[in-house]
Amino acid sequence: MLPEFITWDVNPDIINSFVTIRWYGLMFAIGFWIGFNLVTKMFKHDGAPEKWVGILLIYVGVATIVGARLGHVFFYQWDYYSAHPWKILATWEGGLASHGGAIGIILAVILYSIFTTKRNPLWTFDRLTIAIALVGALIRIGNLMNSEIFGHPTTLPWGFYFVRSAEWQQFYYGVACHPTQIYEALTYLALFGLMMWMYWKKDCGNRPGLLFGTFLIGTFATRFFIEFIKNNQVAFEDSMTLNMGQLLSIPFATAGIFLVIWALVRKPVVYHGDESKPSLKH
Repeated sequence: MLPEFITWDVNPDIINSFVTIRWYGLMFAIGFWIGFNLVTKMFKHDGAPEKWVGILLIYVGVATIVGARLGHVFFYQWDYYSAHPWKILATWEGGLASHGGAIGIILAVILYSIFTTKRNPLWTFDRLTIAIALVGALIRIGNLMNSEIFGHPTTLPWGFYFVRSAEWQQFYYGVACHPTQIYEALTYLALFGLMMWMYWKKDCGNRPGLLFGTFLIGTFATRFFIEFIKNNQVAFEDSMTLNMGQLLSIPFATAGIFLVIWALVRKPVVYHGDESKPSLKH
């Protein structure tokens, strides 16, 4: 008889017949849909052309999937994928890394800014990352539905028995584990709320880099600390003082601190419509 903790026994498939629809994919799709509408509203508020949003969605959608997949391949399982390169395309087998997705989005926004907006990439980052914070929360809920990426054993009353997880059945059976997916989801939701307040109530969209820097700090500094109670994704991390997720989080969080300071010491900048040259706000 298992002690009284939370037994998590959710089927990751919503529909599994001639087509398969999974909670993870649904959360991803909902996140992109909400994000698209939110960014559309912000672009309209700032007088930017509506067509820019559709173009941005294509850039970011492709970059997120490709970047997250390649991030997992290169950061976590290069030994395997270098020997089985055709498996890189098998995304349905799992294996996406958020740090790789972040790098992909950064590169995509830089290209988008060069070819579409002709503006400082920080203008796009500041608005896009508000939506990404919400998407990140929904993706972690998808991880919870998959019973994956959970944490170390715990005696806290909100510990979970991940009974559908092969990893839990093999290594942690009978032991409750931290639901780190929920911890991260709540963190991203709080960050989303903060950034919405900063943009709509404090006019922080006119300080290039402030919202983006806040996102980097809020996402990767908290990710760094949550990793201490999260199980390692691959075996080689067991011998590391800081795991791969923590090592990759340090430069992102550091860049965030720099951006926030840089944004606060500079004068606000206001763009008008689709003009490529901003004006300083005094």
